[in-house]
Amino acid sequence: MNHPENSQLGKPSAYIDQYDASLLFPIPRAGKRAEIGVAGAAPFFGADMWTAFELSWLNLRGKPQVALAHFTVPCETPNIIESKSFKLYLNSFNNTRFADVEAVKTRLRADLSEAVWRDTARGPSASGPAPSSIGVKILLPELFDREPIYELDGLSLDRLDVECTRYTPAPELLRVVPDEAPVTEVLTSNLLKSNCLVTGQPDWGSVQISYSGAPIDQEGLLQYLVSFRNHNEFHEQCVERIFMDIWTRCKPLKLAVYARYTRRGGLDINPFRTSYPQALPANTRTARQ
Repeated sequence: MNHPENSQLGKPSAYIDQYDASLLFPIPRAGKRAEIGVAGAAPFFGADMWTAFELSWLNLRGKPQVALAHFTVPCETPNIIESKSFKLYLNSFNNTRFADVEAVKTRLRADLSEAVWRDTARGPSASGPAPSSIGVKILLPELFDREPIYELDGLSLDRLDVECTRYTPAPELLRVVPDEAPVTEVLTSNLLKSNCLVTGQPDWGSVQISYSGAPIDQEGLLQYLVSFRNHNEFHEQCVERIFMDIWTRCKPLKLAVYARYTRRGGLDINPFRTSYPQALPANTRTARQ
């Protein structure tokens, strides 16, 4: 079983510029999910949506090619991919020749699917074919100007003038407004910050919370989101923690939590979790990304 401290995070890393799928470092989701009360089937659906801004390879004549790429990893996969290993893996394409963009896309899909579905209990040598592949979309330079910038829709919690004193997750700050009629609303904040689980380096994000049910106290919700400020956890894990804390303490009828984190190492990660089946949000970056 892979553990975060065994990854390349926080360690000097060689620049490997020839294709090497072994650079990918999958980490099981189960351990962190157990911490938040998810032992069996999770009460949410969704995916982790990645954007790669530094994808490059060589064509068969040795001429460099550049592209952007979007990756969609279903949250039911048993593993996440540690982001530095993802970056190192993408670097390994830099001096590798591919026949065309479809060959690159096929290679990315196969390698990333194997990693996120890998049987961590038995090791990669015993893992069979992935149950399903992840989504891969490659955008060549002529499509770059079609990539919009768009902020998360919703009522901003950041408008509230609240006192903040808690900087590690404090779910007890979450509460509903008593004796109020149920509502359906979408709330946002740009004040989400956490730290890398291994290196402690800051991760900056914006979050959107959509729900139906008893109205959630907005001041308490903002204070709760701010309480992640000194918390060490990966992006995907933070979003699932937020989802589960709201789900268990506020008991909404429906809930979706979506976060867009600023990029590090040419990659951003944007987890989305929802209690009911729905289409994924468009993987559209915010201004900070």
